[in-house]
Formats: sequence, structure tokens, C-alpha cells
Amino acid sequence: MGDRLEGKVALITGAASGIGAACALRFAQEGARVAGMDLAKPTGDSAWNAAVALAGGGVFETGDVRDEDRVAEIVAAVREQYGRIDVLVNSAGVAGGGMIHDLDAAEWDRVVDINLKGTFLVSKHVVRGMVEQQAGAIVNIASVEGIEGFMGGSSYNASKGGVVILTKNMAIDYARAGVRTNVICPGFIETPMFRSVMVDGPAKAFAEKIRDAHQLGRFGRPEEIASAALFLASDEASFVTGVTLPVDGGYTAGHRFTP
Repeated sequence: MGDRLEGKVALITGAASGIGAACALRFAQEGARVAGMDLAKPTGDSAWNAAVALAGGGVFETGDVRDEDRVAEIVAAVREQYGRIDVLVNSAGVAGGGMIHDLDAAEWDRVVDINLKGTFLVSKHVVRGMVEQQAGAIVNIASVEGIEGFMGGSSYNASKGGVVILTKNMAIDYARAGVRTNVICPGFIETPMFRSVMVDGPAKAFAEKIRDAHQLGRFGRPEEIASAALFLASDEASFVTGVTLPVDGGYTAGHRFTP
């Protein structure tokens, strides 16, 4: 435990599980007051609940990041409770994809709307207050698939690539107002969404090859992404904005060929 976010208020989307919940716990360990948003409530053993216990309380709201009215309500509720929002982590996301000739337009819209439009909408309503207070840090969660292709990725990769370039534009637009915006591109991280794709889903047959494409020879853990998010959210990253940070065990470093 430390004080790197002491006195700061952090709003985290996708906070019920996975990377979002891990961020909540890591931030609480560093003194932050946490607020979360997700479609579903966290389960009893979620890292979110551990974060709330550590922080001595927290705000959790259910809602869909595609619903602008609900997003606005939640942001207003967090500000009413805590008076401000210092850190935003846009972690809400879904998997999806397929080769585009087989992909329904509705499925394309679902993935892009949650992953990209959701990041836009939550940022839109949070950044206004950050500009007013002339301070804030936004950490978007994209993917290694947002900076390089992956067979059949289509809608997912397009949405995460959109998050990467949106982050750069936000960094340009709001830096002079004291708001830093950065994006983390995780490799394949062991989360519930990961399991739905790699253990029980379409990538099951070649999961071992994907694991071996990470130069460290393993998949990542949510807390490893949370540690990177903590750095970007903290004052230690006070001269860091517009950065695309792969946290991927060497996945994007290149290819390793062995006999």
C-alpha cells in the first residue's frame, strides 16, 4: 500500500471484473476513492469489493456505456458524492469479430459501440469537469490488436485501433487544460472475456500458439495492467500524455522462430 493516488477520485468503467476491477483495487491500495460502472454488479469475490473494503466505501453504478443519458447520470452521481473526478479508466469492453464477409452489421455495431463509442461517451462527460478543475488523467484500455492485425479480428481490432487514435487526439485537445490522456494496449490477459474467447470460444484451438507469441511465454494478469494504469494515472507520469503503451509480455516486439 502507498499514497500515489492519495485524495484522488477515480472512475473506472468495466469495474465489476477483469482489468477494471484490478484497477480499482490497485488504485484503492494507493489511496484513491473509487467509483465503478458496469452492466452487471460485481460478485462477492471480485477485486472491486476488495477495493471498496480497502477504501472504506465506494460508488458503484450499473449502466451501459452506449447510453449517453445513463453515462451522464453516473458521472453526475460520482461528482455529487465526491466533488470531482481526477482519474478515468475506460476499461469497459467486449470481444467480437469475424471475417467481414460473414459479419452481421448488428454485431459490428455492438462491438464498435461498446469499445469505441463507449470510451468516447464516458470521456466526453468526465473531461468537462477535468477541464474546469484544470487537472485530470484519463487511461484508456485498448489492445495489442488495436496496433496490429489479427486474423478475423475485424470489428474488435477496428474498435481498439479507434481507441488508440482517439487517445492521441484527446491528448492534443486537452493537454493545455491540464488533462493527460494515455492508452494501454494489453496483450492477452486472463480475464472472464479472455476465457470466453480462449478457453471456451473460437480461439481455443490455437490458444497455445497465441500464448507462445508472448515473448515471456505466458498470458498476462489483470493486476499487471492495473500497475501500468496506476503509473499513468499518478503524478509520476506528469510529463506523459498521448502515449500508446503495450503491456503485452513482448507480443508486439516481433516474432520468435525456433526449430
